[in-house]
Amino acid sequence: MQLPIVTDTQTPASQRANSADGARGSYAVISLGCPKNLVDTEQMLGRLDQDGYRMIDSTDGADFVVINTCGFIDSARQESFGAIDEMLDLKRSGKIGGVIVTGCLAERQRDDLLIARPEIDALVGVFGRDEIVAVAERLSGGLTEQRTVFRPAPVRALPDSHRVAVTPKHFAYLKISEGCDRLCTFCAIPKMRGKHASKPIESVVAEAQRLAASGVREMVVVAQDTTYYGMDLYGRPRLRELLQELDQVDGLDWIRLMYFYPMYIDDALIDTIAGAQRILPYIDIPLQHGSDTMLKRMARRVNRDGMREILGRLRDKIDHLVLRTTFITGFPGETDADFAQLADFVAEQRFEHLGVFTYSIEEGTPAIKLPHRVDPEVAAQRRDELMAIQQPIAFEWNQARVGTVEDVLIDSALPDQPGVWLGRTYTDAPDIDGLVYVTSDPEQPLAVGNMVPCEIVASQGYDLVAVPIAPAS
Repeated sequence: MQLPIVTDTQTPASQRANSADGARGSYAVISLGCPKNLVDTEQMLGRLDQDGYRMIDSTDGADFVVINTCGFIDSARQESFGAIDEMLDLKRSGKIGGVIVTGCLAERQRDDLLIARPEIDALVGVFGRDEIVAVAERLSGGLTEQRTVFRPAPVRALPDSHRVAVTPKHFAYLKISEGCDRLCTFCAIPKMRGKHASKPIESVVAEAQRLAASGVREMVVVAQDTTYYGMDLYGRPRLRELLQELDQVDGLDWIRLMYFYPMYIDDALIDTIAGAQRILPYIDIPLQHGSDTMLKRMARRVNRDGMREILGRLRDKIDHLVLRTTFITGFPGETDADFAQLADFVAEQRFEHLGVFTYSIEEGTPAIKLPHRVDPEVAAQRRDELMAIQQPIAFEWNQARVGTVEDVLIDSALPDQPGVWLGRTYTDAPDIDGLVYVTSDPEQPLAVGNMVPCEIVASQGYDLVAVPIAPAS
């Protein structure tokens, strides 16, 4: 299993200076799950770095390894269990000193995880993340009387002011709220992450300014429920006002919007996005299904016609809008007729980006009690059918872009292929959408983090090929 090890070379040198000698000990990090979890990882790294611990580029020889886990669906849990078991094997062989498990799986499993894997040295829940230094100190001192740190969900979202970036320097995630008040019957996030809690507008803007000052050019706005932002603090959603403030942050080129729930999207919010200077015409809006029966069983509080109306207004008012969505197949009670409605909805809407999950049975969620479960093989077959509908839509859209000129943000050089760089246009979010292969003179390398005007010269499925037409900005 390939694990995303956070390496020392990814930490800005200025932030590593105080721990260059590793006075407090060395550690490695494995960060799994969504961008919201990644922000928590960066906050823990910042705390450890600030206290003098040194991050190393391999688990071998680490005094301890921090595994920030995901517990969202079964496949994510299995990945987390695999990472834990691999690190425990290294501990048994003497290659690492200790294993600290943090994040959503720790929050969800709690003592059951320690019972199943007693060699774990410490468990830290989602809201105990800022106590990571105390946990590391107890581990280093051989203290075993307190192996768990679980804290209740705070009334106000925790600040993320001590982050050490693990993303490339030119892009970062900005978490504007924590938790979720939705009661979707398939989802366990409220049990792991608590109720919705927004950061104040001024603190979000201050964090965005710090990110821009550090060299971030693309900022990806994330939350469990982005459009609900501000309801707990201000008594009404205030995403529009927040976006107006963020759009004024100097140094940023792109602001990308993720995790829109299809409620509280009004004309004022749409107009703000449409008229913004830095906010991209790109919206991630998970819709989950296209059948009214399924949407009701999922407790989504929106129907097919309502979704169609929202999508229509977004398309009408925002030029060149790119929409990403996700759907679930195999939800309890999903009939052939329900799936046919979903398939028709996908064919009708022609989303630029689309992902499909098969339903995962989640302990503690209302859906686990629903009758008429769908055979997993049927759910997988429906997933494949849905992607077979989407694929030509995505391929045709890419092919239609050949011959156009677009700005490409350069993410990295392509290893072992001189003169080829990997980048993205505004249409592609980091790590989940397509790539642009930019070919240029190897003697004049492109700089990572630069915005390069390019002509799209070919499409390759979900990806594009481009050549620079002007110097990078």
